[in-house]
Amino acid sequence: MKLGTENKTKTAIAAGLLLVAGLAVYNWLSSSNDSAPSPAATKVASAANSAAKTLGKPVARKTGPVVLAQSLDPTLRVDLLKTSENLTYKGSGRDIFQNQPEPPPIPKEVQPVINTGPPPPPPPPPIPLKFYGFTGNKSGPKQVFLSKGDDIFIANEGQIIDRRYKIIKIGPNSVEVEDVLTNNRQTLPLAAG
Repeated sequence: MKLGTENKTKTAIAAGLLLVAGLAVYNWLSSSNDSAPSPAATKVASAANSAAKTLGKPVARKTGPVVLAQSLDPTLRVDLLKTSENLTYKGSGRDIFQNQPEPPPIPKEVQPVINTGPPPPPPPPPIPLKFYGFTGNKSGPKQVFLSKGDDIFIANEGQIIDRRYKIIKIGPNSVEVEDVLTNNRQTLPLAAG
């Protein structure tokens, strides 16, 4: 089994980089700490200073802001907590996690006009016939072909079919039909296909 230590130069460089990374992490952790240095850190710093003095090189110690123990008051401020208890969140109903514009304001409800008269009569039902063709020559009367479901009707102008629908007028592309029970007139267009 090989551990990758065949090349001594690469192994030494990797060990050096690992040591530099460890020192960088240590400096970062110790500089980001806002409180006074820990006893272990002061022992390491004093050991480094004494070693530097023996070598004749001064070591610059990095110091951050010192937080005084007197400014850290451990007592609980009940009066500040009471003021925060009375606050209530009044949201706008908008999802704060979605990037969208504010919704438009809701218009006030308008009171409808109340009509006290009787409602208008419902419109008559549509005529259920389908106009799909006609026959005839220029001199003779025209006949139309109408269907209602599966029933097929052939009729002339003025004729009543299905005991209810009177053919009023036959045109080239439409036929006018009247429902004799409701007096409803409707123009049926020529169906394609």
